[in-house]
Amino acid sequence: MKKSTAWLLACRPKTLTVSLSPVIVGTAIAWQQNGQLLWLPLLLALFGAALIQIGTNLFNDVGDFLRGTDQPGRIGPPRATAEGWLTPAAVRTGALTSFALAFACGIYLASHGGWPIVAIGLCSLAAGWAYTGGPRPIAYGPLGELFVIAFFGVVAVGGSYYLQTLALSPAALLAGLQLGLLAAAVITVNNYRDLDSDATSGKRTLAVRLGRPATRWLYAGELLAPYLLLLGGATWPLLSLPLALWLIRRFWRGAPGPGFNSLLAATAGLQLVFALLLTLSLTI
Repeated sequence: MKKSTAWLLACRPKTLTVSLSPVIVGTAIAWQQNGQLLWLPLLLALFGAALIQIGTNLFNDVGDFLRGTDQPGRIGPPRATAEGWLTPAAVRTGALTSFALAFACGIYLASHGGWPIVAIGLCSLAAGWAYTGGPRPIAYGPLGELFVIAFFGVVAVGGSYYLQTLALSPAALLAGLQLGLLAAAVITVNNYRDLDSDATSGKRTLAVRLGRPATRWLYAGELLAPYLLLLGGATWPLLSLPLALWLIRRFWRGAPGPGFNSLLAATAGLQLVFALLLTLSLTI
């Protein structure tokens, strides 16, 4: 395994759209309502959001290894630290570097947006570390989906809108809830796939607490609720509804195993398609 390939896999590029989509949608709503686009805040927000997610993914990679959660024979995608491709120290350093670069992006964003952006940035960095780090990691309890809805949905869309307008909008917060629910579905796929091993290792995720039948309903709700919450006149995202229904069918009928790795990526893809169609509805 080349080091460059190991680092790429550790960053989990297939899911990075989960952090980028909210920035695009928040900016699109601001453009629709105000008729202007500030490119520098947009670009730095995109870089900062991606870097925070990469740092979170790297902390998750090394954190699960050190806690003994990533055991041989895991059915999820291979992890760089557990496979020995990268050392724990290197992955932790990579995570801290990603957060430092995100902080650097945030310096300008904070100077532009003031204390609300400072608060959002610091809370996002702290939450990214706490997802797997600290004495009580978020990922090891039942609040993982709620964390994602908040930070990869409402906060991300609302913050991106704020950077363009220095104000908040109910439309942006509602869109954030929509994208956050779809992002949370990615976590639900991951936790449903790993339910048995998580229960054995002591992780009390929402899927572990609910059990498989209720988690299937949770996933269906996470995918269908955004369509029920569509903004007035934003009908283009309905074009992605057949994909959502197909994913729900796969989730309900598929046996938890390696096949859920592609389902996880496809769920992240649904969020991206929904976000792009919503952006088109707002800008055309």
